[in-house]
Amino acid sequence: MTTCLMFKTNPQKHSARYYRVEICANLFEEFSVLREWGVRGGKGRQVLNLFPDLMSASRAADRHRTQKLRAGYHRV
Repeated sequence: MTTCLMFKTNPQKHSARYYRVEICANLFEEFSVLREWGVRGGKGRQVLNLFPDLMSASRAADRHRTQKLRAGYHRV
């Protein structure tokens, strides 16, 4: 449904990290927020949280996005 992809690079440490937040609707009229993060080119981690409505899912996704932007990630 809606996806936000962010990257964070650190040339001194030769690291490139990513963070993805996605809001999706499922068949049971619930909404989920899928978060995925890791090192670019490597195996990442995923967490899926369910919410009863779009507004609460959107608030949760915005909260995660804001935290990562403050931590130095940049939107693509």
